[in-house]
Amino acid sequence: MRPTTVPPPSTLLVRLRFRHLQLLDVLGRTRNLRIAAEQMHITQPAATKILGDIEDMLETPLFTRLPREMRPTELGLFAIRYASAAVADLGRFAGEFDTLRAGGHGHLTIGAISASAAQVVADGIRDILRERPRLVVKLVEQSSDQLAAWLEEKKIDIMVGRLTEPRHQAIFDFEALAAEPVWVVCGRHHPLLAHARPEFADLAAWPWVLYPPATAIRQLFEETIAAAGIRSVAGMIETSSIFSTLQLLQSSDTLSLQPRAAVEKYVAEGLLGQLPVPIRRSMSRYGVVTRKGERPSEPMAAFIDALRRAVGRKAEQED
Repeated sequence: MRPTTVPPPSTLLVRLRFRHLQLLDVLGRTRNLRIAAEQMHITQPAATKILGDIEDMLETPLFTRLPREMRPTELGLFAIRYASAAVADLGRFAGEFDTLRAGGHGHLTIGAISASAAQVVADGIRDILRERPRLVVKLVEQSSDQLAAWLEEKKIDIMVGRLTEPRHQAIFDFEALAAEPVWVVCGRHHPLLAHARPEFADLAAWPWVLYPPATAIRQLFEETIAAAGIRSVAGMIETSSIFSTLQLLQSSDTLSLQPRAAVEKYVAEGLLGQLPVPIRRSMSRYGVVTRKGERPSEPMAAFIDALRRAVGRKAEQED
């Protein structure tokens, strides 16, 4: 087998077109050449030719052709990751350029875990919009593992959450903001509210609304019930939506382990009840996550400063 001789970077830059990157991005998401062609508004033979041109250029197959899908090879996954980042970069450039040309203050796409978004992120956004009223802010809420993937793919500019994999240390910078105390909460008419000091073992007989397994709060829940000698609870409903959780708690006898910041307002207003159950520890500190080696844009730097101020104010209120 002859060794592959990939063209030098300067040659690739001349030969590689945006259409090549766009196909890799779409095909990486759809795993289907026909669907990718439809999304790009081209024919399937044209998409096949573009993919063939890319593989000829790189002198290696990027996908394994299977009956029902196009499965990326290891090198294919590598190429898709960079193609997706490049497509996202160009889309962000086009949107921000239009905003700046129209006299605006640019764009900022923020990813945040839902608990921190409840107050700190909202306060940070409020502060920067006072100074930059024409800044276009997009806020997306998800779990830290999904946000980290989007940050790596440049689908978001900045993340407020946690690093979830060891390799993240090499590609992201992390500035801790605050720890997150957690509460066990329930609907305001839950029978357990009549107990003066319920133990965690008492809670095993009730169904729980829980975050997905990859999240820090779910891991804390599993750790806590294991320490209490509980093998399983009566039932589980998994969701990352705080709004769905609130509806379930208010309309059933479910329980939930939630960051205090996400639910303290509802407890104070009497919409939820808090059970004084001892939890072994708080969750690990969440913070600002940015791509390593990238200089933050002016709106991003201003938002980070606003987050620091918001965390400081919150700490003063709690003292």
